[in-house]
Amino acid sequence: MISKTYTKYIQSLHEKKFRDIENAFIAEGSKVVMDFLTSSKIVCERLLATADWLKENEQQIRKYPHVQLEVIEDFELDKISALSTPNKVLGVFKKIIDEPINPKGTITLVLDTIQDPGNLGTIIRIADWFGIQAIICSENSADRYNPKVVQSTMGSLARVELIYTNLADWLLKNKDIKIFATALDGVGLHSIKGLKEAIIIIGNESKGISAEILELANEKLTIPKVGGAESLNAAVATGIILSHII
Repeated sequence: MISKTYTKYIQSLHEKKFRDIENAFIAEGSKVVMDFLTSSKIVCERLLATADWLKENEQQIRKYPHVQLEVIEDFELDKISALSTPNKVLGVFKKIIDEPINPKGTITLVLDTIQDPGNLGTIIRIADWFGIQAIICSENSADRYNPKVVQSTMGSLARVELIYTNLADWLLKNKDIKIFATALDGVGLHSIKGLKEAIIIIGNESKGISAEILELANEKLTIPKVGGAESLNAAVATGIILSHII
């Protein structure tokens, strides 16, 4: 049985303030936990799992003798889980050490105030699908270590680099690379294919891209509209755009 102190420690990691203090985050479920375990970028502090999960995954877990293991009961998982329906395993991981991102010769996503954790997690997963290696986030975007973001990525957080920074400053430093902004009044996606190098800006779920950031773009892109919907979900729009330009 895990101690009350460690239970409170894990529960505190549901909140950004304590994730920042402890430099740690949680991940739940076999797929996500295993992807993080096999990543060279993420260090596992401890695995807490039910006895049946550990038995099912014994051969895999043996590859990581440095990882601290703890067998817990279902009711204990209920207490520490950030999910409405807890899975069989929860891992406590150290935050990823950020490395400088070089946007030259590749497609880089820039996210301007993406605040919904589910959207951010899905965008990270979509980026991973299309081979996007880096995402630049505004400082007021959702935290990548929010449990909802971590779960939505389905392990892609281990493969896609994220940096939080002042977008205007970063875009100005990289103005030699063509910058596309997604907007309702842009050129249709059909006119752009096979990009090898570009910066693609995705805006806030309700307000779009801020005026300051929009001014730094060289060209606006739009997804041609046929029906009557006012807008598209940010993650859905990201998937459509990447499927057309890559």
